[in-house]
Amino acid sequence: MTNDSEPVWAPSPARMAASNLTRFAAPLGFEAPDYAGLWRWSVEQPEAFWQALTDFCGVRFSQAPRAVLEDADRMPGARWFPGATLNFAEHLLRHDGDDEAIVALDERGRRRVLTWAQLRARVAEVAAALAADGVGAGDRVAAFMPNTLETVVAMLATTSLGAIWSSCSPDFGDSGVLERFGQIEPKVLFACDGYLYGGKQIDTRGRIGTIAQALPSLQRLVVVPFLTDAPDLSELPGARAWPDYGVTGAPLRFEPMPFDAPLYILYSSGTTGKPKCIVHGAGGTLLQHLKEHVLQSDVRPGDRLFFYTTCGWMMWNWLASGLAAGATLVLYDGSPFHPGPEGLWTLAQRERLTQFGTSPKYLSALEKDGYRPAEHHDLAALRTMFSTGSPLAPEQFDYVRDAIKADLQLASISGGTDIISCFALGNPWSPVYRGELQGPGLGMAVDIYSPEGQPLRGEPGELVCTQPFPSMPVCFWNDADGSRYRAAYFETFPGVWHHGDFAEFTTHGGVRITGRSDATLNPGGVRIGTAEIYRIVDAQPEVLESVVVGHQRDNDESVVLFVRLREGVALDDALVARIKGAIRGELTPRHVPAKILACPEVPRTISGKITELAVRNLLHGRPVKNTEALANPHALDYYRSLPADALR
Repeated sequence: MTNDSEPVWAPSPARMAASNLTRFAAPLGFEAPDYAGLWRWSVEQPEAFWQALTDFCGVRFSQAPRAVLEDADRMPGARWFPGATLNFAEHLLRHDGDDEAIVALDERGRRRVLTWAQLRARVAEVAAALAADGVGAGDRVAAFMPNTLETVVAMLATTSLGAIWSSCSPDFGDSGVLERFGQIEPKVLFACDGYLYGGKQIDTRGRIGTIAQALPSLQRLVVVPFLTDAPDLSELPGARAWPDYGVTGAPLRFEPMPFDAPLYILYSSGTTGKPKCIVHGAGGTLLQHLKEHVLQSDVRPGDRLFFYTTCGWMMWNWLASGLAAGATLVLYDGSPFHPGPEGLWTLAQRERLTQFGTSPKYLSALEKDGYRPAEHHDLAALRTMFSTGSPLAPEQFDYVRDAIKADLQLASISGGTDIISCFALGNPWSPVYRGELQGPGLGMAVDIYSPEGQPLRGEPGELVCTQPFPSMPVCFWNDADGSRYRAAYFETFPGVWHHGDFAEFTTHGGVRITGRSDATLNPGGVRIGTAEIYRIVDAQPEVLESVVVGHQRDNDESVVLFVRLREGVALDDALVARIKGAIRGELTPRHVPAKILACPEVPRTISGKITELAVRNLLHGRPVKNTEALANPHALDYYRSLPADALR
């Protein structure tokens, strides 16, 4: 166990000196390890910072901007690089040659590779086919695809034409897919004939026919074979097979688009209603991802970048942008525990990964399984581990250091689909402390507010951003007057982005995220982040996972904890007492649940996030409006059927 006042990792002088951040900052008058000073300058002088970033990263404008920022006092409404045109795909494809650009692996052990030259050629072929099907600037192209080669190629082909890309993973239910794609009316759909997970083949041919028929805007269905070499398309009108979709020898071309032209459409989780279609712009996404890869994550040409993700999570978009930094993307489709806990670590060793992205849930499962990758694998190439999706418990920092690699930067990162990037994340200059994100992102005016809108120090509050930033959404789809957009982010604190996370600054200059503010507990009027309780409860050896919610009763709120236990373990009085004692001992008596119940399953979104709000609604007799947003909607049956006296 490490004392919280001591870092679990600190960069060596040599590592800081060799970092991209040092090369960027030195001409601006900043030296390692003064990340706080560099951050302050980046938010006090945003125009100078973002211009310096575009220069350092070699952003190519087809038409130069007339300014860096206009209407800086409007939020929303500020305009970044007005008048500029560029092409997103051009920046991801500016490398060439015979080095590996993408490596795709799956559960079968199949390894497929595209070099930079092959990637550019295949993107050109598919883009020409899309253009022949009438796809141009502003048209939507959708994908129902796993995380593999063809998905990245299709995205790059789409965006090279100035068209808009949107994707869902094939583990989404049909209704969930149609609730998303039905709103944006795609012209072309790329869809897999099946996928692999946990040693099983899941056939999706019948499903893609149903989805395609329900999209009247669709003019072309492209079927990508995974389960068979030549899928039967006879019952899919207008369908083409991926190997035949392309124009051989077509030249690569890039359509210049306005800086804020729509690039991606991503979706809110949809657990409280129909998913919001969040539109992200080409220039803002490019700049933010370049900053986060090149400066914050120190990704360099030749690095081998991996993140365990699906195409239904924004981390897939974030991963794809690693191409712009010159990294080789290492993609994996399948279960992270196939054939066992060693699966991803065998991959990490064989592919010489330099950056490895995962989630707290995966690390927790790995630790509970007793697996220690350092004892079985050579991870000499690995420099950085990213973790996101939920707050990373302090004890998990110890596990990573002790069981994975001692000299490994563990960069806990936090942002979201709403900004397709991060508010707080890692950097190559600052130490890593248990339970903390290293600091706010450069150019992001992050603050912590009280409910009254006053800055807080030394206590948790609402995470906000007080100044515009380039990766704010362009708009919501079908929100002509912008009312839904403003209500989502600017209703709580007018003129200030309200993100919905409960967070606090630390004495080290870092950030601690303690959960979603809409899930914050409030017993006796004291606000408590759910992550504080999860880190204690989930550390118990008998507990596989848990969900904690507030239950309103008698004009107050009590804390109710549900635990999913290991097979064969019973929630007896002794275990209840031990859990309560651990919470009381490490936190406060106010954190102690009034009730602890054993549950068969914890409901999660498709991206793996615990859905406290859905559980809370059911406990109060309110409906969950959109169960299609959940990976395991059947899990709600238990909470829905709980008798009222079970919570007393």
